[in-house]
Amino acid sequence: MAGHSKFKNIMHRKGAQDKKRSNLFSKLSREITVAAKMGAPDPDMNPRLRLAINNAKAQSMPKDNIQRAIDKASGGDEDNYEEVRYEGYGPGGSAIIVEALTDNRNRTATNVRTCFAKNGGNLGTEGSVQHGFERLGLIEYPASAGDEEKVLEAAMEAGALDIESGEDGHTIWTAAEDLHQVAGDLEKALGEAENVKLAWKPNITVQLDEGHAGTLMKLIDALDDDDDVQTVWGNYEIPDEVMEKLGA
Repeated sequence: MAGHSKFKNIMHRKGAQDKKRSNLFSKLSREITVAAKMGAPDPDMNPRLRLAINNAKAQSMPKDNIQRAIDKASGGDEDNYEEVRYEGYGPGGSAIIVEALTDNRNRTATNVRTCFAKNGGNLGTEGSVQHGFERLGLIEYPASAGDEEKVLEAAMEAGALDIESGEDGHTIWTAAEDLHQVAGDLEKALGEAENVKLAWKPNITVQLDEGHAGTLMKLIDALDDDDDVQTVWGNYEIPDEVMEKLGA
């Protein structure tokens, strides 16, 4: 189950970008509101809402903001957001999955298509790249949560599928349907996670050189800047030395 995480350089860069985005809390609030609308407003009875709240807390979102997002759903908010997924190709033969919450499909599709077109990519059709990914649960812990042996033991006890440990921390994978249960068991053993969400894990990764990696980073930044885009997943791997050259 153990091994160095190939995705750490990408995920940690994504985390750093998230902290800089002025619209981060807005996106987190939208996910909380949608989750509360789709189920009970009580996180103990609504796994998706619990995950959304945990992720908001991990990003230091104030409790008042979280509660307002929940109350917005309970108060009959007029905004009706729907989940949409876009698939496409990025620089260097990379495959990209974009998840969004939108109240206007046409606007979001146009914006996402423009991001791809202006940054070395092409928006594909539904299902064009999904076959190269697996839908799994993702749980991330910092290195301070414990050494590899401790986290591995806790993950196995909780029923996780795989764990990847490195100097930056621990990445734990679960079956999608087991994410809430495994996250809850791990929280009892290791404390609160840095990140808990459903993810698209690539079956095979492609390594990008400096040129393609630089263009890809611009594509991801452009997608991140769109208010409707919630998450961006890819099958790319960027060597640490390339990331350093790019200043990422």
